[in-house]
Amino acid sequence: MNRISRYVFWQLVIGMVMVTAGLTCVIWLMQSLRFVEMIVNRGLTVGTFIYMTVLMLPGFFPLVLPIALFTVVVFTYSKLITDRELVVMRNTGMGQTALARPALTLSLVVVLVIYALNLFVMPESWRKFREMQWQFRYSFAHVVLQEGTFNSLGNDITVFIRERGKDSQLYGVMAHDARDPNHPTTYMAERGTLTHTADGARLVLFDGNRQEMDENTGRLSILYFDRSTFDLGDIIKDPGQRYREARERTLYELLHLEEDPTVPPQDIGKFTIEAHRRLSSPLLALGFTLTALACLLSGGFSRRSQTQRVLLSIFLLVTMQAATLGLQYFCARNLQYIPLLYVNSLLPIIVGYLALLRATSWGRRRGGQSAPAMP
Repeated sequence: MNRISRYVFWQLVIGMVMVTAGLTCVIWLMQSLRFVEMIVNRGLTVGTFIYMTVLMLPGFFPLVLPIALFTVVVFTYSKLITDRELVVMRNTGMGQTALARPALTLSLVVVLVIYALNLFVMPESWRKFREMQWQFRYSFAHVVLQEGTFNSLGNDITVFIRERGKDSQLYGVMAHDARDPNHPTTYMAERGTLTHTADGARLVLFDGNRQEMDENTGRLSILYFDRSTFDLGDIIKDPGQRYREARERTLYELLHLEEDPTVPPQDIGKFTIEAHRRLSSPLLALGFTLTALACLLSGGFSRRSQTQRVLLSIFLLVTMQAATLGLQYFCARNLQYIPLLYVNSLLPIIVGYLALLRATSWGRRRGGQSAPAMP
């Protein structure tokens, strides 16, 4: 790669980093809003919140990177045309292939990065994210016992906590048990914690008292204790084993679904499409790049035609993206058409490359022998 190509390449790299960072921040902000309620009401710490949202990012990069690459290629080459830099480059003898080489090099790097994310990083990060989400969703201390609120568990149990500390510590606990209508009981304790046993959930209370009212005699009895246990086993049920989604599974698991009897028949199509999507979607980055280059580098470099070519490239991008989403939905219901996913990814590469070759031949015929094209 000569000095001019390196100059264009680093412009593309800098733009790629900026656009990717901007799109990632937008997606991160949109997704993180779902966790605000966990922070406010369920005790999710800021560190855990940041960690969970970071675990989600590898699942979004394969979608963001091709779009960001296309945007940077269109912007950078349009700017080079506007500043007449590409005209100078072509007049020095650089052919279409040489002009397109920086963008093609960056696109190949992006393809490799997306493959690494799809095959290795994303399944592991998404599995960890779902495990943490499962823990917070089905953890009684985080989901049900909200501080400063009377939490109703069924029709007969009410629990109030003043505040929640670290490691599931509860402070200022009051629990009212009306499961026995003849002997309603109220527990009041300075602190407590939730534990899980083989028989179910238990609320362990420290430094408090137990007040029981006998409805028949109207007498109130108070028992002070240093430690007592409040049984919640018949209220909180074990959610059972977590069902792993398609994005959590490795490529091998997705391609060998017959080895996992837990996958229901209605999910086989979704899981199979996920495997082939991971293998075919990274090629879209190269296809988007060649589409943008074919539109911008074809013909002469005039500002009037440049706007039309930019709009044409954007239209083709939207069409290809819509076709990709439509094919994924269609093939999930008709697995025999899965090869269409690979055709959809390879077709823009082939057509874009042929368009560049045709533009190169056209440029040589117009230019004659005055400026030999560099490969």
